[in-house]
Amino acid sequence: MSLTKSDRRQRIKFRIRKTISGTATKPRLSVFRSNKEIYAQLIDDVNGVTLLAASSREKEVGKGTNVEIANAVGKLVGEKALKAGIDAVTFDRGGYLYHGRIQSLAEGARAAGLKF
Repeated sequence: MSLTKSDRRQRIKFRIRKTISGTATKPRLSVFRSNKEIYAQLIDDVNGVTLLAASSREKEVGKGTNVEIANAVGKLVGEKALKAGIDAVTFDRGGYLYHGRIQSLAEGARAAGLKF
């Protein structure tokens, strides 16, 4: 039985989520990547609350290649987090490879001042 691409990603995602969890002081930076857009949220898993979110659909992000847009989303989520008093997060790549847009988003968030 061969897995579909989405089934495989789902398995990897659950494997990651077994070990990664976010708190109010150190939330989980969760990333979702569609073919067209990229989304990032800071999640407090203890209370089950999304603290803040950023995506490529926001006006502040602008235009560019997919990797440049992902970097801008990372910077935006980093700036929002620092404004909210959050400086450390745990990174949840959501079952995607740490490569391309996911890596670019993480680097953008680090450049904005988030620690992970």
